Amino acid sequence: MATYFMEPSRTFSEFLLIPNLTTKDCNPANVDLKTPLVKFKKGEEPSISLNIPFSSAVMQAVSDNGMAVALARCGGISFIYGSQSIEEEAEMIRKVKSYKAGFVVSRSNLTPDHTLSDVLELKERTGHSTVAITEDGTENGKLLGIVTGRDYRRSRDPLSKPVREFMTPYAKLVVGKTGITLSEANNLIWDHKLNCLPIVDEQQKLENLVFRKDYDEHKENPLELLDTNKSYIVGAGINTKDYMERVPALVEAGVDVLVIDSSDGYSEWQRETVQFVKANFDVKIGAGNVVDREGFLYLVESGADFVKVGIGGGSICITREQKGIGRGQASALMEVVAARDEYFQETGIYVPICSDGGIVYDYHITLALAMGADFVMLGRYFARFDESPTRKLLVGNNFVKEYWGEGSNRARNWQRYDTGGKSKLLFEEGVDSYVPYAGSLQENLDKTLGKIKSTMCNCGSLSLDELKQKARITLVSATSLVEGGAHDVILKESSLSED
Repeated sequence: MATYFMEPSRTFSEFLLIPNLTTKDCNPANVDLKTPLVKFKKGEEPSISLNIPFSSAVMQAVSDNGMAVALARCGGISFIYGSQSIEEEAEMIRKVKSYKAGFVVSRSNLTPDHTLSDVLELKERTGHSTVAITEDGTENGKLLGIVTGRDYRRSRDPLSKPVREFMTPYAKLVVGKTGITLSEANNLIWDHKLNCLPIVDEQQKLENLVFRKDYDEHKENPLELLDTNKSYIVGAGINTKDYMERVPALVEAGVDVLVIDSSDGYSEWQRETVQFVKANFDVKIGAGNVVDREGFLYLVESGADFVKVGIGGGSICITREQKGIGRGQASALMEVVAARDEYFQETGIYVPICSDGGIVYDYHITLALAMGADFVMLGRYFARFDESPTRKLLVGNNFVKEYWGEGSNRARNWQRYDTGGKSKLLFEEGVDSYVPYAGSLQENLDKTLGKIKSTMCNCGSLSLDELKQKARITLVSATSLVEGGAHDVILKESSLSED
């Protein structure tokens, strides 16, 4: 006979945090939000950690290379959507990895015989204003000069003018030599007031470029999520259909971590995908989504480096009403966390949990972390910002941004359903919608992080590990939900407009 779970399926809105003693050192400025992204053994450090517990969802309307750069700059990670061609997804990965680095391979190169027209065309195509001029026009050819915007901002110059006539020649360049450290390179940049420092070997062959803007950006964004090469860390979504072709291309492009994008991760298709990746590539992979102990253990034993929790709780997800499958996000998270902690005690291996879905208010994020999640995955939250890839529209008197689910007909992402073989969407599990436009990611994220840190101080916690240990969480009644907001007053129009 069927198995029944008679305990109600709880959501985050049914819980509140009870304050602990706030000590004098519990100041938001002292709160550390660093958290593991992938599994690690007790006593060791994870190979990848996040500086803030945020990831953007594997969605067309949320996570492209622009969002990946913006979020990594703040300390989180994006998983670029996989519902596009392999070549397009790999190219997005390459754009993120080449966007910011300490030592950059020159992507824009010409010879002295090229013309101003060639320079302008290259800038239009790549967006790069600095062009390395090498003997053979390759990224590692003998460096003969550099062209920057200052060299060709002369409206009277004919487009046919050869590069050799307006480039800054090698003899006038300040260069770094092979073996120079990033710190030494930055010192040269500052001492000589440079925007770009070429690095060359003993034969004058170009090896890398170091840019002043990269140094400036790091100073402005101290939580940047960087790899050992000082490039932004980026993730990518894959499916269980074309992974044998997609994964090699993404790894070659430089992806740091993969995640299987699926509406239900408790499947043999996911096990086969995880095992293929672990057997053939040195790259981390997360799996999911699951909502109970059995699903979590199945994926962990398959080799998953982290597990996503949540089915049907997303704002654009209609899986529950279409299929009757899912579970309240708080209930799902609490059960999986208990299984994770037990697994850690038995094996000494800690597997991070990503809470995916069910976030309506900012405080829900803090609740998810207090309940044991290591980081959260957000779709609607990030879809509202300038950095998301969708259009901003004026609907009525308000600006909105488009937002659609991967289970909608608009996304046509049938590959995320672990049913084997080729197919098509027979029915939708997501909707096509709008979300209120909210402005820039940085501004909104700073406000959300401020709320999380302030609440953690109320709970007497200066780290996420401490919050998990100290948090006291209470179930609330429907009546107390009303009491928790503004009530029995008439709000002023200014208050309404500010909200």
